[in-house]
Amino acid sequence: MSARARPGDPHKIVPRIHLEGSPYEIGLKHGRELKLQISSQLDIYRDIFWDYCKFSWEYVRTVAEEFKPTIARLAPDLFEEIRGIADGVGDSSIDLLDILALNARSEIALGQWDDGCTSVAWNLGDRQIIAQNWDWRSTVGANLALAHICQRGKPDIWMVIEPGIVGKIGFNSSSVGVCLNAIRARPISTSLIPIHLLLRLALECTSVEEAIGKIESVGGAASAQHILIADKSGGRGLELSPRGGVYLDEDPNGIVLHTNHFLENKYMDEAPPLSGSPIRLDRARSLCAQLLAEFPSRELQRKGLSPSSIRDRIFADTYNSPQAICCSPDLARGPQGDVETLFNIVMVFEEGESPYAEVLFGKPDGSSNMSAILALPWTR
Repeated sequence: MSARARPGDPHKIVPRIHLEGSPYEIGLKHGRELKLQISSQLDIYRDIFWDYCKFSWEYVRTVAEEFKPTIARLAPDLFEEIRGIADGVGDSSIDLLDILALNARSEIALGQWDDGCTSVAWNLGDRQIIAQNWDWRSTVGANLALAHICQRGKPDIWMVIEPGIVGKIGFNSSSVGVCLNAIRARPISTSLIPIHLLLRLALECTSVEEAIGKIESVGGAASAQHILIADKSGGRGLELSPRGGVYLDEDPNGIVLHTNHFLENKYMDEAPPLSGSPIRLDRARSLCAQLLAEFPSRELQRKGLSPSSIRDRIFADTYNSPQAICCSPDLARGPQGDVETLFNIVMVFEEGESPYAEVLFGKPDGSSNMSAILALPWTR
């Protein structure tokens, strides 16, 4: 089903899908309901892989095939879901390897892609906020969707998804939420789980500690990535790589901030980060410091730091544009600069309350492509 954004939305209709049943049934419905978007995503990623990596789609599929036994062994339910997506699309030109390629697209790129993304977790005592701007290729924005996943014996999950991919940014009914910052680094390992599947596995857990244990139990991440994770008790930054992970704690103010370079993890070969990444991190620290000066106590923070204030005071910021927290395409870089903020999400976990989030598609700086604010969970 699809749902129209709130009145006044200048942007678009955002697909919302409700998925439940066995892993294969969840994937089958995903593939059927988003088949047009999945086909479009495959076209987009064929172009991206060739334009930025000079990888043919035939080569991409060979790398995806290397992940096939790993995913089937370490995450069999998600493998069945991916198989269901491929069958659900119902197109003879699209098969399991194509859908596996989407789910491992960060790893197949071998750390060659630049993107943005700024994420923040803020512990306010009895309230936890976890939020990010997700920056990626402009063409992907038209295909984004919202998903609600119900699985027996696991928390309900609400995510913003790239169609065809089983895990992304969102939260669950146990008040566990995840954000993602891509890191341009090597190596990768096809014997480990791709990052988007790790995001989903984390969202099937009931606490941060359980999610960390799950990630460790499957051996960690197949590529260098940062997962910002939080529950009602606080947030952690997981700087992951195939060679090992480093976990970042909250600072004295209960804050964890991250952009697109590792802060402490040295277990990889990191390429020079996108020049805007350190600048965005410093800018986010400065903006948080301004809010701390305005709301110095936890009591004032709980009253003053709402999803709207976090979105407006941090994530709408355009300092150092185009490589700003609120990112715009960098036309001077040619096609590789075609990256912008595609959505903002602010998740809130509170003692004694059900978790919720606000999602805004487009750039949250008041620009013409900004959608109305959508609420998660939604009423079916």
